[in-house]
Amino acid sequence: MITFLLSIVLLVLGHLFYGKFVEKVFGVDPKAKTPAIKLEDGVDFIPLPGWKIFMIQFLNIAGLGPIFGAIAGALFGPVAFIWIVIGSIFAGGVHDYMSGMLSLRNDGKSVPELVGKYLGQPYRMAMRVVSVVLLVLVGVVFVAGPATILHGLTGLNVQALVYIIFAYYLIATLVPVDKIIAKIYPLFGAALLFMAAGVGVMLFVGGFEIPELFGNITNMQLTPLKTPIFPMLFITIACGAISGFHSTQSPLMARCLTNEKQGRSVFYGSMIAEGIVALVWAAAAMAFFGGVKGLAGFDGNAAAIVNVISNSLLGKVGGALAIFGVVAAPITSGDTAFRSARLTIADALNFEQHSMKNRLLVAIPLFVIGFFLSKVDFNIVWRYFGFTNQLIATMVLWTSTAYFVKEKKNFWIAFIPAVFMTSVCIAFIMMAPIGFGLPVMMSKYAGIILAIVLGIVFLVVKDKVYNKKEEKVIV
Repeated sequence: MITFLLSIVLLVLGHLFYGKFVEKVFGVDPKAKTPAIKLEDGVDFIPLPGWKIFMIQFLNIAGLGPIFGAIAGALFGPVAFIWIVIGSIFAGGVHDYMSGMLSLRNDGKSVPELVGKYLGQPYRMAMRVVSVVLLVLVGVVFVAGPATILHGLTGLNVQALVYIIFAYYLIATLVPVDKIIAKIYPLFGAALLFMAAGVGVMLFVGGFEIPELFGNITNMQLTPLKTPIFPMLFITIACGAISGFHSTQSPLMARCLTNEKQGRSVFYGSMIAEGIVALVWAAAAMAFFGGVKGLAGFDGNAAAIVNVISNSLLGKVGGALAIFGVVAAPITSGDTAFRSARLTIADALNFEQHSMKNRLLVAIPLFVIGFFLSKVDFNIVWRYFGFTNQLIATMVLWTSTAYFVKEKKNFWIAFIPAVFMTSVCIAFIMMAPIGFGLPVMMSKYAGIILAIVLGIVFLVVKDKVYNKKEEKVIV
């Protein structure tokens, strides 16, 4: 229990102090005109209140990640708490803040355009492809998850629910941001926060024993050799610590901010809030079933775990609200994933989105692809989603590093997490079945060594490179 409480305190302090430090390094201008003011179009660029933007951003980035990912991460044991805290404060918070603020400074541009500006044209082209792939995968993942949960609650046919969710996604992708997203998402966000707070409180009231970190800094997986902490924990717990998907969502809200000072609470603050949600669910998963071994008995069925914990701890009414929050979170991330994909493609093609005809021309092909991908086995889609997600997060951190170097600011706050996440991605793709399938130890050392070498190369060439034209920038 001490570890759990200390972790929450550290996350709050991280927002108050380190978030403020990151904001100071970036340097906000309260008098600057934001894209919502300069480019208001009644569809995507619409000024909204700061509190509402925070709730939307929180809900957009949350999805199933901080719940299902944290439950899966709980199988590693209390070491998961370390990654959630350190990742949220020093990696995820920086990543989310910079992706939002760089978009704010560049007329609400999508991530690939930001990457291209600060890293160069080849990276722009690669990120356009990778980002759209990730966003479609997210949309697909966040159809199957809520459809399965709703099937358990209502008994309705899963395939029928998939059709209904896809239909909603199409509508929410096309209509102006203030018609659906700005009106109902704050309520869904409140439900998600209620669920996390309720579960957290009941862990205390029920006297559950949450495993302590001290004396348990080991890999508690049943097959630790196949699922090592490095790099698997850092791929498994993504949305609760750092997630590339977040950077695809930040431009949506960067187009609605009315003051740069709102950025810290909206972007960094949402990441910290998501970290707290992840902590609650990781703790609940470890404690409710009498430890990691009891949790392992569910064989990775996170939806069943959520259902059992919510109904047992919060009763029928509270459990229903909790499940509602768990269902709403992925659905509201799925629709904004497709919306982000539409805007990413539109930005790449310089294709205006004010008219419904143009929005349909971009959106319809995306939904056709997404529909066919929904037929693919969920576990296969999730594997590719996990790696692609962290690859984008890594690229955004390098982009942030390049920006700080170019502006002659403290680049270390982005450089260090960028090098670390580079090592994670390399090690994972080296050992994973979807990658090279190499031995675990070889993959670990390869990831660490290659990341360090890339970091050293960057430090050596950065001054020469960033004195040249920004389109020639390379990492």
